[in-house]
Amino acid sequence: MNLSGIHHVTVETADIERCHDFYHGILGMTLVKKPINFNNTTSHRLSFGDAKGSPGTLLNFISAEEQDYREGTNGIYAYSLRVPTDRSLYYFKLRFDEHSIKYDGVIQLNGRHALPFYDMDDRLVYLVSDENNIGIPYGTPHIDSPVDSIHQIVGLGPVLLRVEHTLPTASVLKQLLGMDRTTEYKHQSSAQLVQAFSMAEGGNGGEVHILQSSGLTGQSGVHHAAFRAADEDTLKQVLTVLESANVPNSGIVDDNYFKSLYFNDLSGILFGIATDSPGIDGHAESL
Repeated sequence: MNLSGIHHVTVETADIERCHDFYHGILGMTLVKKPINFNNTTSHRLSFGDAKGSPGTLLNFISAEEQDYREGTNGIYAYSLRVPTDRSLYYFKLRFDEHSIKYDGVIQLNGRHALPFYDMDDRLVYLVSDENNIGIPYGTPHIDSPVDSIHQIVGLGPVLLRVEHTLPTASVLKQLLGMDRTTEYKHQSSAQLVQAFSMAEGGNGGEVHILQSSGLTGQSGVHHAAFRAADEDTLKQVLTVLESANVPNSGIVDDNYFKSLYFNDLSGILFGIATDSPGIDGHAESL
């Protein structure tokens, strides 16, 4: 069983139109069709990605009740978005200044430059530079984006977890999903060690980072992160592994553009596995 990298991240938001204005209008991400939540047809859904709607570039938003976002443990506390170069981070700093978007200083995220910022829901997100990245290739820029093509967001970067007990989550990533623990680094504010796990060729498009943190359960609004299975046979292999380990799961689900399955680890984090095919063919320019 070999997972091919990060497939998509799904996030909750209370204002779907404001979300579109931010992620397309300011960040320049392409809205890919269709804006429907197939698991709940009464709920709106937006999917952003590269020009082709490629796996590894998909950031989904589903409508949810308004909530107070707070830092805490036992959850996905942030996700990251890949930009081509270090210069792209400076480009977005200027863009954030122009639109009065809150951001912090550039940091190192596992040896790569990253710019932390806060989206329309005051949620922490990172722009991470691919300048010194080796591994899973990024996606395709879109010709009609409001952001210059040489600086466009071109994929999903490392998914960042914060958990009270790292061993159970690390065991899920390594023993059940076959990821490798490749390196560790110090978290920029807490100085705690962060463990980095890698899939396939690794790099920004294939990493999950785990930070140990105690305290109250956080609320980032990140619903789940899903990893790539090349085909349904790989998905079935993951299902067999989960069932052999007596891990409760959704079974294989048809999400229209891919087939998937979902399960929680012991900390409560929801993970998904999704196939690359049949994929999304095309994009939608507006709501």
